[in-house]
Amino acid sequence: MTEAVRAGASSGSVGAIPVRRVSWATAIAICLGAAILHFGAEVFLPLAIATLLAFALSPLVTVLRRQGLPRILAVLLAASAAFFSVGAVLAVMGAQVSLVVESLPSYQSNIIAKLDAWTPADGSSTVLGRVVEMMSRINAEISGVLSAGAAAPGRGTAAPMAVAVVENQSPWRMLQDVLFPVISPIVTAGLIVVVVIFMLLEREELRDRFIRLTGANDLHRTTEMLEDAGSRVARHLLLQILVNVIYALPIGLGLWLIGVPNAVLWALLTLILRFVPYIGPVIAAAIPLFLAFAASPDWSMLLWTAALFAGVELITSNIIEPRLYGSRTGLSPLAVIIAAIVWTWIWGPIGLILSTPITVYLVVLGRHLPQFEVFDILFGDEPVLVAHARLYQRLLAGDTVEAVTRAEEALEADFLADYHQSVSIPALLLAQADYDRGVLSQAQEEGIARTAGRFVAALDQVAEDERSEGDAPERQAERQADRQPDRQAGEASARIVVVGGRSNLDDVAARMLGQALVAEGTAVTPLARADLMAMSVLHAEGPPPGCVVLSFLDPNPARASLLIVRRIKRALPGARVGAVLWAMADPSRAPDRTGTAAERALDEIGADFVARTMDEVMALALAEAAPKALPAAQKRPPRRTVRRPVAAVAG
Repeated sequence: MTEAVRAGASSGSVGAIPVRRVSWATAIAICLGAAILHFGAEVFLPLAIATLLAFALSPLVTVLRRQGLPRILAVLLAASAAFFSVGAVLAVMGAQVSLVVESLPSYQSNIIAKLDAWTPADGSSTVLGRVVEMMSRINAEISGVLSAGAAAPGRGTAAPMAVAVVENQSPWRMLQDVLFPVISPIVTAGLIVVVVIFMLLEREELRDRFIRLTGANDLHRTTEMLEDAGSRVARHLLLQILVNVIYALPIGLGLWLIGVPNAVLWALLTLILRFVPYIGPVIAAAIPLFLAFAASPDWSMLLWTAALFAGVELITSNIIEPRLYGSRTGLSPLAVIIAAIVWTWIWGPIGLILSTPITVYLVVLGRHLPQFEVFDILFGDEPVLVAHARLYQRLLAGDTVEAVTRAEEALEADFLADYHQSVSIPALLLAQADYDRGVLSQAQEEGIARTAGRFVAALDQVAEDERSEGDAPERQAERQADRQPDRQAGEASARIVVVGGRSNLDDVAARMLGQALVAEGTAVTPLARADLMAMSVLHAEGPPPGCVVLSFLDPNPARASLLIVRRIKRALPGARVGAVLWAMADPSRAPDRTGTAAERALDEIGADFVARTMDEVMALALAEAAPKALPAAQKRPPRRTVRRPVAAVAG
């Protein structure tokens, strides 16, 4: 058990920080696996493409099977439809590319005319014009040198004779140089088709073998992992295709209306390039923009093309994709970029296209199988630190801004008291545990307390906002009824004083409790333990308080720290005095009432109540009950008297 887990366990925590470390063996295994995939690309790349296509076609096969078709017929129909569509797209693109190549010479005059328009006529020019002029001079110099070299043989020197070395090649060598480069992609495509068909035919058999290989002893987790991985990858691929089609159709129609040549080719190219994360749409727009620049004698076609791509991209990214995707892919934005770089190195341009779905699959494996957990940590979009651990880390760093920002985001859907119980108090418990075991110095503990104090002060407005809402929200009224069963809603309560029990962090926890009570509409006076050196401070703000609550982050404080209860009860005979021994308990569960040594000591000392959670201490502090009487003082042994020796009087 690690120190972090021991610290959480010692505080009664059910939310200790999960410790995840990447060992050297895991890092070496990942690097070795990447190297194997890179050098074995001819084997693993077709298998990866076939696996992803099988995932994408599985929902279609399932739909056809539900219509009563036999398995083999459903698989053949789905595969035929998919590969026929791919073949048709490639055929159309090939025909369009040939047309573009034939039309390129006709665009030369437009390009030259636009470059001439940038060339300076009177010696003054913009930066762009000077660049064009410089390139023109370099081109003229190179052309002059080449012309002089070509004219040199005419000055009486014999022209050099062209010599060509002809090497006799065997038929096998000719097949390798000419035929194999043409046949190899066709053979690979055919193998992919065959593998996809057999994967779909033996889908259940492959599933059972994978379960037997990875987790036969935990069928629930393995089944959940397979369902999650299959549905997530298939959903991502199908929705990506749908979004790309929705993106490419208006692009193609718009380019045709604008007059950009070969609009069909650019629409299909846009559809394919959008599979490449982030840079794909940029590349897809760059080629039509250059063609619009070359094909039009003026600038109108270029401007309309740029406006078309910008408008379609904005609509697709901000309206269509959020509505269609609904849920996230499970990858963080930075992880998408890193995965694209890694898979491009492993498998080249095809790896760039496949990077996102493959990484999605690895992240899903990491969420369900401990062997692949490193991928979920590195590439997943879920926070690897729980909320209270993240807050503690920010307090350690002295970053109040991020701590407050995250708190405000959470408080949009949560009440302040619940947030303090589930996040703020557990963060202080981690700090107290580190301080008690010597990890934090006294100066660091004081720095964390100061930062946490600023953090709490920044949330004062949230408490006031909740207080002003009163009992209007139904949930607020229900929660008040749960905490105050004996009090009428809106009834004014006596002033409550909250005090830190021992340390600086206890003072901060007391302020958090006071803030939660303020949100409930209670008059609260927060004090530090040092303020109680003079008990007169309890009377400083008007009438005596009705209740005093001591806050302890240590679940087992020393008896000397608890004896302050007697002093307070003697100073305020009519007030109830209680203590809260904070525990990182699950708010959805009732607190464990197993008595501790500190609770027994508080009961003996005369505390009116002892609580462990925010809801519990608020209910007890606001309850209408008479204070307990101080227990009778124990009979002390008789005081020793020191007698002075009597000097002998001489007779």
